Parts: sequence; structure tokens; C-alpha cells
Amino acid sequence: MTQAIKRPAFFISDHTGITSELVGRALLAQFAGVEFHPVLLPFIDSPEKARSALDTINQAFLKYAQRPVVFSTLVQAETRAVIAEANALVLDLFALLSGPLKTELGIAPAGATGLAHGIGNQFAYQRRIDAVNFTLDHDDGSKTSNLKSADVILVGASRVGKTPTCLYLALQHGVRAANYPLTPEDFDDARLPDAITPYRAKLFGLTISPERLHQIRTERQPGSEYAALENCRHEVLQSERLFREEGIVFLDTTTQSIEEIAATIIHRLKLRRHAR
Repeated sequence: MTQAIKRPAFFISDHTGITSELVGRALLAQFAGVEFHPVLLPFIDSPEKARSALDTINQAFLKYAQRPVVFSTLVQAETRAVIAEANALVLDLFALLSGPLKTELGIAPAGATGLAHGIGNQFAYQRRIDAVNFTLDHDDGSKTSNLKSADVILVGASRVGKTPTCLYLALQHGVRAANYPLTPEDFDDARLPDAITPYRAKLFGLTISPERLHQIRTERQPGSEYAALENCRHEVLQSERLFREEGIVFLDTTTQSIEEIAATIIHRLKLRRHAR
């Protein structure tokens, strides 16, 4: 078996590093033969901090005997010039993309830091905060009196990923996401619970492989009937049967990330995203 190549990867930014890390990780995931060691270097907003980051990158080159891969979204010319001196493959995302945009639009970029993730749209920001509060209030079927205000209601057996997906939808996209757990009693009745039946058009089902569900539940309640593999198989089978009989669109979350689950829900239900 061929041993994977080990190589350092840096995500560097003059603000949070969210963009450089998202883009960098997406690209690195395409190269399965390399074992990347990721390091986030946020808030590099002065030449002094850039020189410290430069030392860190060059030390990684000496440690691994491999040129690091650096994904940079630095905006300031001074800091970008410092990082360009690194003994590394420096992918300056700002330079690569702002040049063609400048040519097309006929406008020079502002050169200001933090614009991508600041509160540029106060309404959209407040919408996301309101959505998070709504989601927390309507987690795990704890409140059903205001479900008519939900953009989506996730349903499924316990521990299939409903809560984290709802929180991601609310925080990242301003989607009012509620979730409602299906219980053994619901499976015995072989129909949707009365609390969510009026909102059928807003329902989206989540399922998972029984083996993965068994693993997740065992971490929470080891040795319990709740976590038993046979019980997990039964609940997954019954929930999927209910989804099909009730005409509810559903998604298998076994190998899906939270980001992928959220994107699929938004796409399939044509939900409106409230951008930053």
C-alpha cells in the first residue's frame, strides 16, 4: 500500500479565514493521495503579523521537506507581498479573482478587510438571528404552536442529524427551521403525528444507515435498547416507509456533511436564502 504524501496547508486571511479555508479545503479534497496538515492563520492584518506568518510557513517547509500550499485571501498589498516570499505554493485568491473582475466592471476593488463576513446587510443579519431563535424554540418538537411560521420542518428518527442541520440552516442562511422527532408510537400508528400534519408541504425527512445510527446512539446511551442495532434498523425502516407513504421528500444523511444536507434541502424545497 502506497503511503500518502504528507504536506502542510495554510489558510491565511486578514479577517476570519472563513473564505480561504472553505475554498482551500474544497480544492484539497480532490487530491486523495496527499495527507494535508491544515493550519488556519486568521487576522493577518499588518506587515508584522504577515512576517510572523511567513516564519511559520517556512518552518513547516523545513519540517516536512515539502513546500506548503498556502491559500490566501489577504487584501492589503503590503501583507500579500510578504506572504508571496514564502517557500511555498502561494495561491493568492484575491489577486487571481479581483483582476478579471476589475477589468470586467471597470472599478478598482476597495482593498478593505472584513467586507465578506461583516454585517453588510442589517436586514439579512437580523433575519439570521431571528431564525436561530426560532430554531432553538422549535427544536425536537418542543414547541408546535407556531410551526406555520417555519420555512421547513425536518422530521426523522432520533439522532439522524435534525438539530445540527436546523441550526446551520438558520445561522448560515436565515432559514426558519424546526424539527420534529418520529417516535416508536408514531411508527405504531403508521401515520404522521397530528402536530405536523397540517404542514405537510414544509416537511423534509432525514434518514441514515442503521449501522451509523447505532454508532451515534451507542456513544450517547451505550448498551440501551434505544441504541440496539435491531431497534435502529426498525426505526430507520419504519421512518422511510412513512416518508414514502406520506409523500415526504427525504435524504439519507449517512455520508453527507451538514453543509451538503442544508444545500440539498434549500434546493429541493426552493427555500429563500437570506445572504449576509
